[in-house]
Amino acid sequence: MAANGGNAPIIIKRVRGTAEGSHHGGAWKVAYADFVTAMMAFFLLMWLLNATTEKQRQGLAEYFNPTLVQTSSSGQDGPFGGEVQDAETDSGKGAGASRDTMAAQARDGQESGFDAMARHIQDQLTGSGAESMQKTNILRHVVTRMTDEGLIIELTDLLDAPLFEGDSAQPTLAMRELAGILSSVLGRVKNQTAISGHVRAYPEMLIHSPVWALSDARAHAVRNLLEESGFAPTRIQRVTAYADRRNRSVNPMDPNNNRIEIILLR
Repeated sequence: MAANGGNAPIIIKRVRGTAEGSHHGGAWKVAYADFVTAMMAFFLLMWLLNATTEKQRQGLAEYFNPTLVQTSSSGQDGPFGGEVQDAETDSGKGAGASRDTMAAQARDGQESGFDAMARHIQDQLTGSGAESMQKTNILRHVVTRMTDEGLIIELTDLLDAPLFEGDSAQPTLAMRELAGILSSVLGRVKNQTAISGHVRAYPEMLIHSPVWALSDARAHAVRNLLEESGFAPTRIQRVTAYADRRNRSVNPMDPNNNRIEIILLR
């Protein structure tokens, strides 16, 4: 019995899977990859819309517009040797190319002209163009900055020299002098302007918060001072009150949040 069991043949069974069993299909992977790509493109689009200005978005739209011809600034590195091809002449001297170049030069000239004008106004309002120590002292209230909207001129309170009497819209002598200076400086250009009023926050325990009425009254008080100083009323495009919604300081009750912004629009 033992000998017969030792001579028994050993059978090895190999199981081969069918093609259907070994291959589960990869279509779902392609679909998932397309979905992930689409979601990435969507979130990238949302980020671009939130992180860019209106002018930048317009530039992006023009870049992807197939009707426009983009020229390379590096000359020979671009297609057709860096020249714009015209449908009629098949050269870089077509009418379409001339119009595109002239339009670009006009836009560049307009922007550089405003920037140069804004820098000149900034020099006059930050003390470098002041004729006297008294004018330099009054211009301590002025802070300027450039934005996409234009040149923002901030008139801010100082600890020893507020621009309005207490918590009212009654302008102080410093505010009146500043209005006269601004009317003289801004009267030399023709751009439209905008005025906005900002005030500090008040305790929440107050039944009626004065922030909206006070910021509006101060903005209109500055408008009246400018017009009384000879500034053309037709150049004031809007007067806006922001209350305590756009504070400069981390502390919403900081007096530094009291300010008037005069914007020289592009």
